[in-house]
Amino acid sequence: MAAALRLSAGALLLAAPTALAFFSGGYFAGPRLIAGAAIWLLVLAAAWLTGGRWLRQRPGQIALLGLALLTLIVGLSILWAPLRSLAQSDLQRLLLYLGAFIAALALLRGRQGLRLAEPVLGAGALLITCYALAARVLPGLVDEAASQSAAGRLEQPLTYWNASGMLAAVGFILAVRVAADSSRAAWLRAAAIGSSVPLGVGVYLTFSRGALLGLAVGAILLIVFSRERGQLRSLVVAIGGAVVASVVAALLPSVRTLQGSLGTREAEGLILLAALVVVMLLTIVAGRLWAERAGGVPLSASRALAAGLAAVVVVGFIAAAAGNGSSNGQPRFGADTRRLASFESNRYSYWKVAGGMFRADPLIGDGSSSFRVVWRRDRTLFDPALDAHSFYIETAAELGLLGLIGLALFIGGVAWAGRNVLLQRRTEATGALAALAALAVHAGLDWDWEMPALALIGLLLAGAVVAANEEIAGSVSSEH
Repeated sequence: MAAALRLSAGALLLAAPTALAFFSGGYFAGPRLIAGAAIWLLVLAAAWLTGGRWLRQRPGQIALLGLALLTLIVGLSILWAPLRSLAQSDLQRLLLYLGAFIAALALLRGRQGLRLAEPVLGAGALLITCYALAARVLPGLVDEAASQSAAGRLEQPLTYWNASGMLAAVGFILAVRVAADSSRAAWLRAAAIGSSVPLGVGVYLTFSRGALLGLAVGAILLIVFSRERGQLRSLVVAIGGAVVASVVAALLPSVRTLQGSLGTREAEGLILLAALVVVMLLTIVAGRLWAERAGGVPLSASRALAAGLAAVVVVGFIAAAAGNGSSNGQPRFGADTRRLASFESNRYSYWKVAGGMFRADPLIGDGSSSFRVVWRRDRTLFDPALDAHSFYIETAAELGLLGLIGLALFIGGVAWAGRNVLLQRRTEATGALAALAALAVHAGLDWDWEMPALALIGLLLAGAVVAANEEIAGSVSSEH
């Protein structure tokens, strides 16, 4: 009975990012506070169900210490932050994340934790992305708000295109991993490989260069971590299907930009819908007939890396061939494929200002949410940015070395646990670790940390990895 209750509570926990996605990603205080209260109730339920004995291994203890330290520093920085109300809001967000990580440690334990997390979080990303695509394929039935800043890019329901792109990218990585896992049911593997097509189109229609980079990193690491020929073939099939469907979307201006008359949008939407259905079916067939029949010895580390690079390089060629991405020193604005070939960004200016903040006060920083104040004072171009667009750089600027220590402990502890799980249970760890690496890369380029619907996916996967390490260490100790 207790095991069934724990599994049910774990499923509820894994549904939290999906639920928050439909409330602007949990960015605003109201939904975030409700989610935090629900998460901490799950922590209490987990303590009752498990007796509170969750962490006995050093990697998990270090990770939890790091996240708790980061939360504490954010809370203390309210005393010196220039905008105390915003610093308090940051503390509320950190308390939500701390509770989610603790709940994951308790509820996503054993072999079931990671095996449950992959399909549930992947299905959540698929649901969110399909909702976003619905306004484009069925505009007469589904109407979604489109912000002026998005300029046609896929942004709903999170309301930020880069976060939407990264969420779809994580879903793609998890789906491709489930599709290649021979221990999964056949129907689940087929559904997973098919779902990679709309997820891939979701990444494309956000026109997010960071999301594409995160997807590439995750795809390569799927091959490197798994060393499986079946994983490589599943990735090739998934990328091929996503590219074909994305090319169709690129050729439909009203679908791509959300502009045009309702009649034109409906006609082009039906074309894309038909293309998605056909390509998904072909992808499923290719997965069954080719990817699932892969055999042979495992790939070596070097060959796995080379194969992973080869599997994703076609996307880079397509982006580069799309044309000149620069326009007056800035990336092309809006739903324009040519922006994918550009490296221009205001981020370099953000990072320069953030670096100056760190040099001015390297120990404790200027306080949480202080970047926006300093940016408006020191900026050399008009850009109403609120964040440094890098979790790591902004942590250094606002929280100093103390904040960086907390962040390093958290990431280091999770990485240590992930290494142990990968060595002992490679099949179970591959998808979660590849997705975490993709999220870690993208967090260095954007403000994912402030979008709970995206950040919670990483925290729950991290908690499941640490919990798996606890179970592995416990089983080894019992054997001796």
